[in-house]
Amino acid sequence: MPDFAELGDTAKILSRLLFRLDFKGIQRVAKVGTLFDPKNITENFTDMRALFFNQDAQVTPQTVSPLPAAPRNIERSFTHQGRRFDLDTWQAERNISALVVLKNGTIAHETYLNGTTAQDRRISWSMSKSILSATFGVMVDRGMMPDFDTKIGDLVPLLQGSAYNTATIRNVLNMASGVAFNEDYLDYHSDINRMGRILAIGGSMDAFAAGLREQQWPAGTYNHYVSIDTHVIGMVMRAVSGRGTNALVSELIFQPMGLEQTPYFLTDSLGEPFVLGGLNMTTRDYARFGLMFAQQGQLNGQQIVSADWVKASTAQSAPPPDPQNATTPEGAHGYGYQWWRPHNAAEGEFFAIGIYGQYIYVNSQRQVVIAVNAGDTRFREGDGAVSQMNIEVFRQIAASLE
Repeated sequence: MPDFAELGDTAKILSRLLFRLDFKGIQRVAKVGTLFDPKNITENFTDMRALFFNQDAQVTPQTVSPLPAAPRNIERSFTHQGRRFDLDTWQAERNISALVVLKNGTIAHETYLNGTTAQDRRISWSMSKSILSATFGVMVDRGMMPDFDTKIGDLVPLLQGSAYNTATIRNVLNMASGVAFNEDYLDYHSDINRMGRILAIGGSMDAFAAGLREQQWPAGTYNHYVSIDTHVIGMVMRAVSGRGTNALVSELIFQPMGLEQTPYFLTDSLGEPFVLGGLNMTTRDYARFGLMFAQQGQLNGQQIVSADWVKASTAQSAPPPDPQNATTPEGAHGYGYQWWRPHNAAEGEFFAIGIYGQYIYVNSQRQVVIAVNAGDTRFREGDGAVSQMNIEVFRQIAASLE
């Protein structure tokens, strides 16, 4: 799923930083240049604060919500499209660094690989979109949000005159803004890589969003994955509440969850969190988030997110995908409010996904949650085939825990 990928020609960036004598920026860009190098990817993904501007979530010490160990024999032999492979092969091929499997709120299986540990806080990439959606949902539950058909420009003055001006709240929740946005990882000049350079060099994500001026088609026509749509959701949340995104996510989601470790956000140089893909948490804490949704918004003895929002946000609600540039094969995945649905999804089956193999898979009927962190440099192979295979692995693991 799209986030930002390699920054490309770092020499151009370094020359500008040298002109400004920004030596910290030079060092940061040099490190970011190897962010996705296969030899460094696992280490980088477990220490992102060394590479980017960042800030801790605004949480206070809390009692950790229990995840008692109750080891179970999970499925270790899989079949997908006629191919048979075992758990070790899958973990190696996908460069898995952490796998946590929950059954009925207990840890049925837990593995850490490639020199990583349970204490590592790992990059979410686009899984953070689903966490922002949960925060948005709490605000809806509390009556803080206007009607979903309200235009973005009426709520965020900075976006008046931008391509987001007439898109609605519903449109951006569904990734259906219609905004023209190039997410080609290999194109140095693509929008997604320009956005990535803001994190590496410095600049304003808000200004970047406001600078997008072209619409590819009318808002609401197609579901077309545009990562900056999620940042615009954050701008709406700030506009209606008068509070920062970090404060909102921390107070409404993280604090009541009872996390093991304080999460941190990557930010732009102005301190605005990179909400579309810059969250860092332990894999157990990602699993806790999935468990909260498997339990209809309940965790740690509290109703944190309403059951109504859990149902609404994970249901299929987005329009059909762009037929000329669909991000996944036709029929492979559905989309709700920043959550994905697998093909032929069972009731209560959905997932969050991040680039390079990050997943929170939820099967509410079976009360199974699977959290995965990885550094899978081949995640794009087969035009969505890798994600389909991973979902099939999760489904077979879930079925083995009856």
